[in-house]
Amino acid sequence: MSRSERLFDLLHALRGHRRPVSGKVLAEEIGVSIRTLYRDIASLQALGAAIEGAPGVGYVLKPGFLLPPLMFTPEEIEALVLGSRWVADRADDPLRNAARSALTRIAAVLPTDLRDELDASALLIGPGAAIPADGVDPALLRKAIRTERKLSLHYRDGAGAASERIVWPFALAFFDSVRVLLGWCELRQGFRHFRADRIVSATPIESRYPKRRQALLKEWREAEGINKRLD
Repeated sequence: MSRSERLFDLLHALRGHRRPVSGKVLAEEIGVSIRTLYRDIASLQALGAAIEGAPGVGYVLKPGFLLPPLMFTPEEIEALVLGSRWVADRADDPLRNAARSALTRIAAVLPTDLRDELDASALLIGPGAAIPADGVDPALLRKAIRTERKLSLHYRDGAGAASERIVWPFALAFFDSVRVLLGWCELRQGFRHFRADRIVSATPIESRYPKRRQALLKEWREAEGINKRLD
């Protein structure tokens, strides 16, 4: 186990105890010697962790401490790389650039051993089906979702029939070969799904829709019979 992993595990163990816990118990939980534990506690304290206590008394971690450079296990690094590579390959240009930039920023603050894990990740994204060109800029749709603004949509369905809609956009779903806008449709008075490549135009409306997007997402899950949270 690397030092970074040990410190991560120690933080995780301390967060699991609301009251002071002995060094012996902590050492057993994370599988290290008591001497190594004391060294690692001192290292975390030097990095700013509010760990109170002493040998023979017990230790407790005060809330509010984050240690970003040490918050990733090798498996979490692989998950970040794999997810970022999928976005860089399958999303629109702004998100692709953001995914590459995020990996660069993460690498810049990682300790050397974890940075090597990131650089050496062998998890790759295979080729997928071609994604139809979006009818409008996906960044416009994402901004409307973030700001909870209504959109005026000019939409064509699969048969080519055109319609004008006022929708409350609350999510954008990324499938392997298509992107889908989820929204409450004022015309249909219900939840509707709009393929991004069939949206002819989208105009933001100044007024916000009357519900929070998380509430709409919850109602949509219930309407669709989806219990698993979408993150």
